[in-house]
Amino acid sequence: MIFYNASKQMALKELASDEERGLTEEQAAERLDEVGPNKLKEKKKKTNLQRFADQFKDVMILILLAAAAVSFVVACVEKNPREFFEPLLILLIVVLNAFMGMLQESKAEKALEALKGMSAPHARVIREGREKIIDASLLVPGDVIRLEAGDFVPADARLLKSVSLKSEESALTGESVPSEKDADALVTENAPLGDRNNMVFSGCSITYGTALGIVTATGMDTEMGKIANLLNDEEESQTPLQKKLAQLGKYLGVLALAACGIIFVVGLANGIPVMEIFMTAVSLAVSAIPEGLPAIVTIVLSIGVQRMVKKNALIRRLPAVETLGSASVICSDKTGTLTQNRMTLVKVYCDGEEEPKDIGAADHDKAMRLLKFGALCCDGSVEFVNGEEQHIGDPTETAIVLAAHKKGMDKKELEKSCPRLAELPFDSDRKLMTTVHRMDGKTIVIVKGAFDMMAPRCTAGNLEKARQITEEMSRDALRVLAVAYKEVEALPENPVSQELENDLIFLGLVGMIDPPRPEAKAAVATCRKAGIKPVMITGDHVVTASAIAKELGILKEGDKAITGAELDQMTDSQLDDQVEQISVYARVSPENKIRIVKAWQRKNQVVSMTGDGVNDAPALKAADIGCAMGITGTDVAKGAADMTLTDDNFATIVDAVREGRGIYANIKKVVGFLLGTNIGEVITVFAAMLLWHRTPLVSMQLLWINLVTDSLPAIALGMEAVEADVMEKKPKPKDESIFANGLGVRVVLQGFLFAILTLIGFRLGENATGTLAGGQTMAFLVLGLSQVVQAFNMRSEHSLFQIGLFTNHKLNWAALASVLMMALVLFTPVSIAFGLETLSWQLYLAGLGLSLVPFVVMEISKALARVIR
Repeated sequence: MIFYNASKQMALKELASDEERGLTEEQAAERLDEVGPNKLKEKKKKTNLQRFADQFKDVMILILLAAAAVSFVVACVEKNPREFFEPLLILLIVVLNAFMGMLQESKAEKALEALKGMSAPHARVIREGREKIIDASLLVPGDVIRLEAGDFVPADARLLKSVSLKSEESALTGESVPSEKDADALVTENAPLGDRNNMVFSGCSITYGTALGIVTATGMDTEMGKIANLLNDEEESQTPLQKKLAQLGKYLGVLALAACGIIFVVGLANGIPVMEIFMTAVSLAVSAIPEGLPAIVTIVLSIGVQRMVKKNALIRRLPAVETLGSASVICSDKTGTLTQNRMTLVKVYCDGEEEPKDIGAADHDKAMRLLKFGALCCDGSVEFVNGEEQHIGDPTETAIVLAAHKKGMDKKELEKSCPRLAELPFDSDRKLMTTVHRMDGKTIVIVKGAFDMMAPRCTAGNLEKARQITEEMSRDALRVLAVAYKEVEALPENPVSQELENDLIFLGLVGMIDPPRPEAKAAVATCRKAGIKPVMITGDHVVTASAIAKELGILKEGDKAITGAELDQMTDSQLDDQVEQISVYARVSPENKIRIVKAWQRKNQVVSMTGDGVNDAPALKAADIGCAMGITGTDVAKGAADMTLTDDNFATIVDAVREGRGIYANIKKVVGFLLGTNIGEVITVFAAMLLWHRTPLVSMQLLWINLVTDSLPAIALGMEAVEADVMEKKPKPKDESIFANGLGVRVVLQGFLFAILTLIGFRLGENATGTLAGGQTMAFLVLGLSQVVQAFNMRSEHSLFQIGLFTNHKLNWAALASVLMMALVLFTPVSIAFGLETLSWQLYLAGLGLSLVPFVVMEISKALARVIR
């Protein structure tokens, strides 16, 4: 049965319950056994051990483990204790990398726990004719529950009785104001969630009035439970960076194995001992794998996270930093994200005037009187605690009260000077509220409410003009309330609507709106400049949403605004055809949001979804990057998102995108730097074996260069400042290779350059000393120092003299540390463990000269690139 489309009597009959007596304890127990407790199910989480084991699925790690195993076998065969140092070093590196990965992933998925925490812990239920308080988890369909202002709704329920009932449902529907509820309302079968006025929903709260309802769904069958199911069904996908690094690992693995195979064939053909070929193969495998890359990328991302925290963006998953920088579409919730989530009075119209005025310009007597009467006819209040506003009650009322306060009319003072004698509370039938006050010795009746209900009750005032102004203000997405009054001789003994709410004098109109955040318009403009498409997705009405979107620059000429109902009529194919023209989606459901996100993803776009409510959580999780609001955001949204904006500021997203783009650019620099050096090592070892049947570098020397000499400059390179023009470029395509725009070619060419310089150094050293160790010492010196120099070259595509040779202070210190590490191995007894020997000062000088060649070559290539452009 569709309970919101059924009468109260049909609902009671379907659920075999009684409005006065509720269920019996026996019935409740049977149903509890049948449907289970009123709780949300949790998704099974990975253990830390499983996360640790997952780290070893990376191809690069598997190759390193294979190299360690070969090295260990060789050490066992040769029975040389020194040989065990190498496999132990590799294993230590692998375990440390795995441990770091496990720590980063140990923040388990908390979305369902947060959903569970939002459920009401207790419920007031009627069973066997008696009202009692029970644990909310024991509620079953058919239970009759009682609700009043301040209560959390413990389960989905069809209203049986309601008095002036309002429910705060923004977390589910996106509505910025509480929804009016009416047990007698007739709701169509295809009504969206926000229009089901005869229902209340689990996890929402009652802000006004009282009600009696019959539970129609509990646990995972509630609207909140359906969202929990969506979260369960939505698998977390790999980020673009993770996919690219995984692909890179496979390529390097194939490269290493192919090179090892060729070396084996060449070695055996030339009669080289098998053990020596084994050790050369290990050297090749080690040189092909950038061992520090996963750890360094993690460190660079972590540093980026710290920078983003300072800009009020808290990252939950490290790779999300890069993804945000790639964002080409930002689907943003309206309420609380683009707007302030607080109704604000912005316009007043006084009877007899030509046009409404902005609240700031409304200082004349008529406007002050309108605000005074409006504030007196409100139950809401605004408190000021430590300079901060605390709004208590209905948002439309607190907007009027605050506007009056800012004009020097404090509500408490007004009530002292004009005490309330009687009142008729607001109800959804009359759509009016009335209060009676003693004012200057007179008895004044004040009425506020919807203009269409007020107009027939007024006998004075230009109502036709007021109707025209009401329509104009409504088109501008303002929520309009009319205020009228009359003087009576005495307070009636039994005040009723027919007596108090007739023969009124029309006073004027007040228009309010949930206003856009002041900085949101500039943020939207910056997004457009950066090639990012902003899209508004909201549960609010299409007129309101469109007006806000136009003001912010989201809804441009030719763009469309559609409702969730219209979206439901579209097939995925139709949506795909139109999605690029639709900038506003109004009255949407959680399922609609996921469809929108996935439609953009099918267009090969990197989609960011921002939001704050429970209704946003599934789309936050489905998006490439989910951004939750930290202040107004629910725990559910934060748990499902990759990033939380701690200041709830849409403009912070722009800063986060800028940081994300800068971090990705830095990661590309790091990857290019490390792979260029690794390719140089592979070519060096491979070419030397083909040409001279001996290796210029052993695996321990390569490990030292890769992990000690390269790693510190690589980390510092990842901390390079974000370039000034980063937000003037279009987002990179989702499937763009990390080696796009010529990086791959440059990396290979740089690798050949390092190999040529290292081989020259090797031959110089070997010829000068007459020993293999002398040649290897020279090769170690040239390769290590040239890679330190290359770290400076990789800072920018611009000349180092243009950006400042030593402006990255962290890189300066890292380069110094790397040089000292090289000196430690070259000039101390540690050199013995690495198989190195002392050279003449002429050779050291020649090695230094060779290592500076990449600087000269790169500066010339940058200059040529500028000329060609």
